[in-house]
Amino acid sequence: MSGSRIVALGHYQPPKVLTNDDLAALVDTTDEWIRSRVGIRTRHIAEGESLVDLATEAAQKALARSGRTADEIDLVVVATCTAIERSPNTAAAVAARLGVRSPAAYDINTVCSGFSYALATADHAIRAGAARRALVIGAERMTDTLDWTDRSTCVIFGDGAGAAVVEAQEEGAEPGIGPVVWGSEPERGDAVVITGWDPVISQQGQAVFRWATTQLAPLARQACERAGIDPSELKGFVPHQANLRIIDAIAKKLGAPDAVVARDVVDSGNTSAASIPLAFSKLVERGELSPGDPVLLFGFGGGLAYAGQVVRCP
Repeated sequence: MSGSRIVALGHYQPPKVLTNDDLAALVDTTDEWIRSRVGIRTRHIAEGESLVDLATEAAQKALARSGRTADEIDLVVVATCTAIERSPNTAAAVAARLGVRSPAAYDINTVCSGFSYALATADHAIRAGAARRALVIGAERMTDTLDWTDRSTCVIFGDGAGAAVVEAQEEGAEPGIGPVVWGSEPERGDAVVITGWDPVISQQGQAVFRWATTQLAPLARQACERAGIDPSELKGFVPHQANLRIIDAIAKKLGAPDAVVARDVVDSGNTSAASIPLAFSKLVERGELSPGDPVLLFGFGGGLAYAGQVVRCP
């Protein structure tokens, strides 16, 4: 097998929007304070919609755009750090909702880098002949983890989901998903934590900011090198939507002057494992990327884990 490719994307966000002014009525903050530190204006909040609901909506849209049906899927992977149910896992619950028959189904939790990890494992399964067509989903209800009195975290996160249909390439075709660069710094795992049966997120914001802005650009360039392209050839760059200042710092160091840079964090906040497919799907939907364009996906965050790969735009 010569590899795999993304054939379609889809995304979903719950309808409720929380503005910075709304948050200022709940906690000691202001619109200017939030924008100057993380660049966020709004975020979407799930009310009465479960994690499985969000993931299923995004997956249905990706399937519809791919022209494939649920019974053509044989692998479902969900990247999430906010699943409540231990069993069945989120992937199996989504597969049941969609009517996918007898799939391999599993969840991945590497927090904000989760979608790139999930995409890599689906690509590896297809290359190995263990699957032909996969649904890869990033979905989060980050607001389930928030302390709404903590202005250092409650202003940052939002809910949503994004999905990709991934399928095998024809023999001899150029791979549509490049080799992954992935890893972690587990000794620094306490920089972002979600703990307890009633989970609450906390993070060392300055430590994460320094790590992201000083250590990650060389790893992003390494993903380009493994795919056999120079960063200057990129048409798109979709990093994890952590913080607008982090996104801009990495983009500047990457050296991709012609790339459209995803900045969906402004309107969606940080949606952890959902942020890359959510932002990527929006760029494609708006026509800011064209079929075949090389796009670098790069996730990073809790763990501290990272993963990235160059893909061809569907």
